[in-house]
Amino acid sequence: MSPTVFEEKRKTLLGYKKLREKNTTRHLLGGRIRRFFDDGSFEEMYADVETIDPLAFPGYRETLDKNRRKTETKDACIVARGTADGIPLIGAQLSRNFMMGSMGTVAGEKLARAFEEADRCHLPIVVFSASGGARMQEGMLSLMQMAKTSAAVQRLRDHGGLYISVLTNPTTGGVSASYASLGDIILAEPGALIGFAGPRVIEQTIREKLPEGFQRAEFQLEHGFVDKVVPQNEMKATIVQLLKLHGYQATTEESGQAEDFKASEDRGQENSFKIEEGGSDDPAGYRDPASIIAECAAVRLAKEPRKPLTGYDRLTIARAKDRPKITDYIDQLFDGFVELCGDRLGREDPAILGGIAFFEGRPVTVIGHRKGAGLGENLKYNFGMPEPQGYRKALRLMKDAEKYGRPVITFIDTPGAYPGKEAEENGQSVAIAENLAAMSTLKVPTLAIVTGEGNSGGALAISVSDRIWMLENAVYSVLSPEGFASILWKDASRSKEACDVCKMTARDLQEAGIADLVIPEPKGGIQKDLTGTCRLIRDLMRNELQELCRTAGQSEEALLTARYEKYRRIGQVLEQHEETRC
Repeated sequence: MSPTVFEEKRKTLLGYKKLREKNTTRHLLGGRIRRFFDDGSFEEMYADVETIDPLAFPGYRETLDKNRRKTETKDACIVARGTADGIPLIGAQLSRNFMMGSMGTVAGEKLARAFEEADRCHLPIVVFSASGGARMQEGMLSLMQMAKTSAAVQRLRDHGGLYISVLTNPTTGGVSASYASLGDIILAEPGALIGFAGPRVIEQTIREKLPEGFQRAEFQLEHGFVDKVVPQNEMKATIVQLLKLHGYQATTEESGQAEDFKASEDRGQENSFKIEEGGSDDPAGYRDPASIIAECAAVRLAKEPRKPLTGYDRLTIARAKDRPKITDYIDQLFDGFVELCGDRLGREDPAILGGIAFFEGRPVTVIGHRKGAGLGENLKYNFGMPEPQGYRKALRLMKDAEKYGRPVITFIDTPGAYPGKEAEENGQSVAIAENLAAMSTLKVPTLAIVTGEGNSGGALAISVSDRIWMLENAVYSVLSPEGFASILWKDASRSKEACDVCKMTARDLQEAGIADLVIPEPKGGIQKDLTGTCRLIRDLMRNELQELCRTAGQSEEALLTARYEKYRRIGQVLEQHEETRC
């Protein structure tokens, strides 16, 4: 036998071997969700649901039978009840090992039931998806499962339920374009293919080769469609942390029930607005911030003699390279911070950092400008100058905070909104305006802290809050001094003079009724004693959040009215009194 003939026979036999292995290898479905649940807690639901082959599609029953033998289950979707780190929840998995995870009537029905059960039982739901899209053999009935599952998700969301969607490889077609992209939190595994049309279809349509990494998880993160890319070995810990940050707790041994966490329109607010142990629901429990400041050792040290500082001196300190950044404040003031990314509209802007964390056991949403340390990070984060997608991301996170009753704390430190061509094309003005309007009516306590420089609408867009605090050397202005001098005096060299004319220092703004509190800094700035000053900030925040949460818990309308009146009072006008006519 010639070598050529032998090689051809060898390839043929190997092909038969692979085909035999493919048809005989068993793939137990739901492995991902089984591993995610705590040992012994997995309890499958709706296991007996199966398709009736609605179109009598040729060969469909044979394909179903083959996949059922291979996976020992009736369809691609597994739904179960269980616990993760003791927290009760509903879980589901759409597996590519059964007809490539295609979503037909059975998968759609099971997923809709899963969302309804999570809603009925006030439980969070986590869904792992891997799918090629709609199941062609079921025609339009399959396509309509997109509408069915999306409607079920929306009902859960409207009732205050939490849905975490995990996108695995691949998540495409009708699954990607329905329930999988509607999570309150969307996580993705590294390298997962995610998109509506597959790469091959796109290349055939546009007759171009797609770039490396197109539609992969990292691509989706960069374009603002997922919150976080999480490796498999970190997925459970990340999800558990997110569940806790949304107020869900482990089952108690005594009752076998989850700690009281009522799912309703105000579920999160009941959880977050409770008075902490040792606190008081009496307004008398609120302390004058001045007394807290007076007791702080760092402030007593700061009273050492020092020369008066001009506005330009304050600006110089605020812009110092060693001035703490938002990540420093997060490390000092909060625990368990989880960053969330994306505006869900096509972009991620790293100039705005946002996420969820614990402040002394209370879940809060933290948002702020991110400048970065060093030139490399400055360039990466655009020197803390956000584009429209940054403000839209911030608004998305604030709305999520409102849904779950978390106070919102923002940190302001920016030269201003990015003045670029693309920013204007994408609606910079609209993005800022939408934030200003939305923040004025957020139904949760809000606190803004100006830590460095706050310039123009780019700073104001995340600082319309119940309280505005400023560090002693921070500045807050209608425009940067350089821009102010250039526009009004046509001479940027007069920026030093502009610092005083603008009345931009913390004391100036406190006198004007804009800043509610000035937080003293050590001589030379907070960078000289970050830990000591943050200890003071923590004491002040504890006191203020307790009071704001007390107000919100008693009367949401009172919180919103007080906020409206705060901004309504700002600015003095002179007018001649005339008879008002209606």
